[in-house]
Amino acid sequence: MDEERPIFIPDEWSDAAETIAIGDSITSPPPVTLICGPKNSGKTTFSRHLVNILLQRYKKVAYLETDVGQTLFTPPGCLSLTTIDKITTDLKIACLKTPERCFFFGDISSKRDPTTYLKSIFSLYDYYWNKYCMFNKRENPGNTGLPLVINTPGWVKGIGYDILVDMLKYIAPTHVVKICISAESKNLPTGPFWLDEGDDTAVNLIEVNSARQDSLKRSILKSNNARDLRDQRILDYFKQCFPTDLNVIFIKDLANALASHPPYEISISSVKIKHLHCQVPTAETFYSLNATIVGLAVSSADYEHLPSCVGLGIVRGIDTSKQLLYIITPVPQNILEKVDLLLQGFIQIPTCLLQVQGCNSPYMSANVLLTS
Repeated sequence: MDEERPIFIPDEWSDAAETIAIGDSITSPPPVTLICGPKNSGKTTFSRHLVNILLQRYKKVAYLETDVGQTLFTPPGCLSLTTIDKITTDLKIACLKTPERCFFFGDISSKRDPTTYLKSIFSLYDYYWNKYCMFNKRENPGNTGLPLVINTPGWVKGIGYDILVDMLKYIAPTHVVKICISAESKNLPTGPFWLDEGDDTAVNLIEVNSARQDSLKRSILKSNNARDLRDQRILDYFKQCFPTDLNVIFIKDLANALASHPPYEISISSVKIKHLHCQVPTAETFYSLNATIVGLAVSSADYEHLPSCVGLGIVRGIDTSKQLLYIITPVPQNILEKVDLLLQGFIQIPTCLLQVQGCNSPYMSANVLLTS
């Protein structure tokens, strides 16, 4: 978001959020709200505003992140369910949180594997439903459930549109907020576009206009490009390796800190390596894995379930003679000990870290791959 512009919440956004939060009655179930619309229409800002409004009525709000390219509470490439219990006063500030459940998709778009992408989202929703909605009211009279806010990607044409429709049909949200921009050709179809012809299911569809427009009513694009925002999320994530009082304000400071940070040693025999969205010859496994960002995952005993991601790590080095992997990660050791799967996708180390001069960069493959 544009740091120089204050966040403006128009009246129709506030009215929409209040309508969702109040519901039909005091006894109505918590709302499940999906926000959709084209790129740069303000979906994330609206979803954060809605969370704040819901927190005035509920103690906690669940947030389902389906935009792997522009994540809010996790690093890029993750699909996650996070519970929030505090109002965010400044909507411009992104904040990392530990998700309640997370999958590492390993890419910034669903294009490469829509099937796995949807399977992950459906699994996260099922987890939410089973934990927060399926309860016995007689045994838990005070349990009113948790409202759910679902933020979606801005890819709403072609396959992206089909994916959104599948998501809407599976989740069947109580409310759908569709944000429109002035370029009508980029907007989603009018009305409940995801319902089949003849389907008369009652739908709470709320259509609002994007808040980001100039004097000619043209939508204003974000000043930060998407790659910069993703890189910043990764930088913020790996800053968690260090105490908050450590001075790592600048990229050079972070690069130097990471270069001198003692990595975790992981036995190669204790983990499996899985390449997402591509195939890598066995002989090239270590070369492809070296100096990359990986998802740190715990395998599921149930074949139908996806491995749970506990965080990300940088493969600092590989010593094939000692059969050791060296990983830099903010994940605590007691959780890291459960990791038995490394997932390699297409989430890359920010170029700005690799280009810092004057520090012993830990990411250059020529320095870190040790063979017998």
